[in-house]
Amino acid sequence: MIQFLQEYFYQIEEYIRSGGIVMIPLIFVSVVMWILIINRAFFFRKLYRKNMNRKRAGEFVKTNTLPNPSEYMGITALFIREFSHRRSGNTSVDKFILDEAVISVVSALNKHMAFIGILAGIAPLLGLLGTVIGMMTTFDIISIFGTGNAKAMAGGISEALITTQTGLLVAIPGLYMRNFLTQRAENLKHRISSLGIYLKMYV
Repeated sequence: MIQFLQEYFYQIEEYIRSGGIVMIPLIFVSVVMWILIINRAFFFRKLYRKNMNRKRAGEFVKTNTLPNPSEYMGITALFIREFSHRRSGNTSVDKFILDEAVISVVSALNKHMAFIGILAGIAPLLGLLGTVIGMMTTFDIISIFGTGNAKAMAGGISEALITTQTGLLVAIPGLYMRNFLTQRAENLKHRISSLGIYLKMYV
């Protein structure tokens, strides 16, 4: 098992080295992007669990009490807590505060989503930069040694192809996950928007 892992990490090291200097920012972009994706995935998963119905939410708003975190931890409970921390006790003012709570929760749902999309979009551009650098290296070798030194040429071509491949391998799953998470966020936004309108009768 240890020998297998050593060989595996050696292959990864060789792959990164073959891709050249552009592989460093590509790996950094990939790591940051997946940290944010995992963060959002767990956050949305939590908001879909242990939800309460509208009537129960209205009871919490009417009595000005907070839901038990062990019993309710979904998007509705998050919204009730946000509103309860902001409310003033004045009915006319609290209706406006209810709208502010909707905006606040929607903003929390949007957090990191744009940045994930930017990182996924940067990856293929970095791959293209590596391609250009690799081809320039190849042309430099051709200008010095001609086309007779196939081994030297292969290094530049390999660098060009590996960075392109890595850029696409980072971008494609990243864009897919971003769209998937965006869809889940949109569903939660619609739920919160309608809930905010419904709860005004309980304020």
